[in-house]
Amino acid sequence: MITKRFKKEYIRIAFNPVQERFEVSNAAIRKDPGFIPDISTIWDSHRQTVRDFFNRLEASGSEDLTREMKDLYEDRIDRVRDLRGFLFHTVEINEYVEADEVADIFVRTNSQGVTLNQANFILTLMSVYWDKGRRQLEEFCRMAKEPDRRRPSPKNPFIDPSPDQMLRVSVGLAFRRGRLSSVYNILRGKDLDTADVSAERRVKQFDVLKRAQDEVVDLVNWHSFLKCLNLAGFRSRRMVTSDTTLLYTYILWLIGHRDTDLDPVSLQDIIARWFFMAHTTSRYSSSPETSLEADLARISRAGSDGRSFKEELDRMINVEFTADYWEITLPNLLDTSAAKSPVLSAYWAALVLLDAETLLGRRRIRDLIDDNATSSKSLPRHHLFPKAYLSTLGKTSTRDINAIANMAFVHWPADTSVGRKGPADFWPSVANRTPKERLTHQARHHALPIGWEQLDYPSFLQKRRKLIARVTREGFSLIGQEHEPISHSLQELLEAGESQTLEYKSTARFNLRAQMADKKMESVITKTVCGFLNANGGTLLIGVDDTGQALGLDMDFSTFAKHKRNADSYELWLRQRLDADLSISTAKVVDIGFEETSIGAVCVVSVNPSGKPVFARGEGSSSRHSDFWVRIGNATKQLYGYDQVEYIQDHWG
Repeated sequence: MITKRFKKEYIRIAFNPVQERFEVSNAAIRKDPGFIPDISTIWDSHRQTVRDFFNRLEASGSEDLTREMKDLYEDRIDRVRDLRGFLFHTVEINEYVEADEVADIFVRTNSQGVTLNQANFILTLMSVYWDKGRRQLEEFCRMAKEPDRRRPSPKNPFIDPSPDQMLRVSVGLAFRRGRLSSVYNILRGKDLDTADVSAERRVKQFDVLKRAQDEVVDLVNWHSFLKCLNLAGFRSRRMVTSDTTLLYTYILWLIGHRDTDLDPVSLQDIIARWFFMAHTTSRYSSSPETSLEADLARISRAGSDGRSFKEELDRMINVEFTADYWEITLPNLLDTSAAKSPVLSAYWAALVLLDAETLLGRRRIRDLIDDNATSSKSLPRHHLFPKAYLSTLGKTSTRDINAIANMAFVHWPADTSVGRKGPADFWPSVANRTPKERLTHQARHHALPIGWEQLDYPSFLQKRRKLIARVTREGFSLIGQEHEPISHSLQELLEAGESQTLEYKSTARFNLRAQMADKKMESVITKTVCGFLNANGGTLLIGVDDTGQALGLDMDFSTFAKHKRNADSYELWLRQRLDADLSISTAKVVDIGFEETSIGAVCVVSVNPSGKPVFARGEGSSSRHSDFWVRIGNATKQLYGYDQVEYIQDHWG
């Protein structure tokens, strides 16, 4: 057994020769500067010391050391001895070298052979002059991956950003530049025209970056922008093939939001259209920095004029989405079997925008994608021309069998047995089970050529690719058209009185009697929304008393920090509270908006009926989703036991 005493003695013996070498050498050199110590003599003496130590241990009987253990320990001591030949490489930096040059040396030294990009240099420069900014980016990205449920986070269904990606957004907003090489020089305080470097200029440029980055990592801005992707028909990260396109589009949203007078609804619409175009055409896949810089230069000419900003983006969209693109280019791009491609995502987004159903089924495509958003499983698409049948035609390659034009969101009946049959044999019998009008509608969305089952395979693929392009164009044309004020007749809702589908709440966070913030008020909102979801849907007006008189949201706003007393922060809080307290995501079933009155804003929560039972979190922050609430008449009631089971069976079958 190895005792503490042995370990202590072992360490002393291991390191003493090194210390002894220096002591002997230093003493001799002081007497004779030309003295060269005999190191081998020192180490031979050291080896004998080690053997004597082992012998003393064996003689005392305090340690039990085998020959293998002795060899092992002696070998390790020899490795310590080898430290005498270790070479330390140093870089001597002149005291007059600038801090940014030191940062440059630091990055290159620590790269360990990795090719560095400009973002690495800028982040290191930030470590020197604005370390808080770098940590701000790192914290934002960490929270996007591992959110803290106790506070709002940048977590989203589309992207897990990295610090260098968010840095690109910050510098794009701050300096309207896409090339990071020029931004690096700008942040060093370099005048790009004269090449002069100034500390004063560097301070000013970092101040510009700080203001921009605060906008970039603001959670209200971030989540407001991500709504544009939903408006464009995108629902999950499996649909996003380019993180660069997403982040560069965020720069444009921030410019429109911060630097122009464009109203929020118009900004949301144009950014949704832009993302759809840029993502579908792979606008930023080749020379992305150059392309972004050109786009930023074009929109910079608009200044603060929101109308000019929107018109310039529309002009660039129309330049890309020409008639030839829809009729020739897009069908050709669809000639692939890639399971993930920009053009395939565009078609899926169009199906979401068109509110399409699965072929031969009743489930909405948007629900199908939403439910698979966080799953690693592939979406349930199936072959229209079965693989076994294609093999009889000599089609065995993956490209032929899994062509985009041969795949569809189709719900085959459970008893359908295709085998080696062709569509002409099995399609008539399965199609007859769906009402003709419904099937016609589905066939149009799923781009099925008339009489497709009778076509030969190459002709079918060619015709369907063209139809897919048309459906995609139709879906794109809808972006922005359905985004209208949530309530066209708020006054009518105020005059209607509470009912099965309408509820008034004075506040959602502020207790009017106690005149203070109250968490219990928040749970009342959750219960009401849960009741509407489990019934036939409805509308909740927050900021309205029981008599239908508008009170506004000022009392609720007063419970937020001063810089968050606005509708965007309120909506973000309400959405996150509902998602935390309800057993389903509310993104697809609950819409939140605001209507202005003479008293102030009223929050309008529009709730669609849920396709499955929804449970609310019980009393207490650690409770599970166990409470079942239903809207009955003009009240929200909780059901238990048999009543709950019976209601679920009757309502959802």
